[in-house]
Amino acid sequence: MRKSIPVAFFSLMSTLLIFGTVVMGGSELVLFSRYFAQERYDTLDEVVNVAQRTASYLVQEASLPEGEELEALSTKLEIIGESAEAYLFFTDCDGNVMLASVPEKLTGDTVEAEVLEKAGKAKENYHLFDTLGGVLAEKSYISVREMRSEDGACTGYLFLCSSGERLAEFRREFFSNFFLSACLMLLLASVLTKVMMHKLTDPLQKVTDAAQRFGGGDLSVRVEGVDGEGEVADLARTFNKMADNIQSNDNSRGQFMGNIAHELRTPMTTIKGFIDGMLDGTIPPEETKHYLGIVSQETGRLARLVQNMLDITKLEAGEVPIHAQTYDLWKTVTDVVLSDEQRIEDGKIDIQGLGGDPLLIYADPDFVHQVVYNIVDNAIKFTPAGGTISFAAERRGNMVEVRIENTGAGIAPEALPFVFERFYKEDRSRGLHARGAGLGLNICKVLVNLSGGQIRVESQQGEWCRFVFTLPTVAPNPGGMKRLPDESGRPGAVEDPASMKPVD
Repeated sequence: MRKSIPVAFFSLMSTLLIFGTVVMGGSELVLFSRYFAQERYDTLDEVVNVAQRTASYLVQEASLPEGEELEALSTKLEIIGESAEAYLFFTDCDGNVMLASVPEKLTGDTVEAEVLEKAGKAKENYHLFDTLGGVLAEKSYISVREMRSEDGACTGYLFLCSSGERLAEFRREFFSNFFLSACLMLLLASVLTKVMMHKLTDPLQKVTDAAQRFGGGDLSVRVEGVDGEGEVADLARTFNKMADNIQSNDNSRGQFMGNIAHELRTPMTTIKGFIDGMLDGTIPPEETKHYLGIVSQETGRLARLVQNMLDITKLEAGEVPIHAQTYDLWKTVTDVVLSDEQRIEDGKIDIQGLGGDPLLIYADPDFVHQVVYNIVDNAIKFTPAGGTISFAAERRGNMVEVRIENTGAGIAPEALPFVFERFYKEDRSRGLHARGAGLGLNICKVLVNLSGGQIRVESQQGEWCRFVFTLPTVAPNPGGMKRLPDESGRPGAVEDPASMKPVD
């Protein structure tokens, strides 16, 4: 069965707490038991030292006193034992009990030889927790000392015993207190865990709900109410950013499809209208050639539009191979201007800054030709009669900066950030321009990025417009590219030129 995060976390925490509590309780019990036993043995050893006089007396007499003297001796032994909450007894060298301070504590009268042997080998006192083979009525802490005469011969053994019932009572009290403390600790930990998990899982639940709604098609949903620092807040912000990008891409896709439909419909409507006019006789035969020329122009425009869209698709998919080489930039610029010489003369446009010393770049000649052609084509369309198109290029480090400027109406400030978008036209009311569909500058951006450079536009409305792009002089590192600041002064996103997607 699938466990939710709170249940799984609580189960884990409970298991760890219980395990830790058991380990801690066991270790404390062992520690306290050892301490308790050591304390008992130390006390018994002290009493053994005190009882040595009595033991010496018995050794010297070699026989037990009788009558009142025996009673007095028993009383003395009992007092000595009570001082340590213990009792004592003496045995001869064979382990036979000779005298006991509390005879009722003994249920036997002979100590095993094994115990006597170990006591004889001990440096001082021999300790054990036992019943001495049934001599004692209950398990007790026992300190044994071998008694010797002046010549070193064994004369008997002194046993000092303390009941183990105190340890059992201590253990019962320990377990009772420990169990109560552990229950309180687990209860408090459970409450704190629940509160903590609520704070942790509530934002996660918000992200989950938003993701489910987003996956269901509601692209407007965002994660709300998750602020601050931490991984969950970062996750929420990342989700919102992702949702913004996806929604923006979805909107762009819809707008792109709408633009395609519009751009294709316009020339096709024109073509169909003229052909229908010629077929039904609305257009007289003597004007057929003229309108067929218009149809031919519209067909060519339609073909260029489709080709541009195919080029963009191939560029974004990385299907266009790059054949970069080192060559003179001015050769490409000159070739483009010469190819448009007739249009330039017809528009009475003055060309400035063309030519100069060779300026080597490392790029695909076809890419650069397309970029320069699109920009010059744009400049010719919007430069008034008597206007000027000027060219300039200079090396800046390992890049060459190219500037193509034309006089004229320029571009409005609010339109500058959108110039390189697909199908963008500053003046929407003009419809489809006679020689473009708003894809040329977008292709320029893609090709410049693929070449390892950047492109931007500058303009003074009513006076001039300038396109600036850079090209490398050596093989560039695409991962290190950064787009030039846009017109607002903010750096643009770094793009992977092969996919036109943001990269780190």
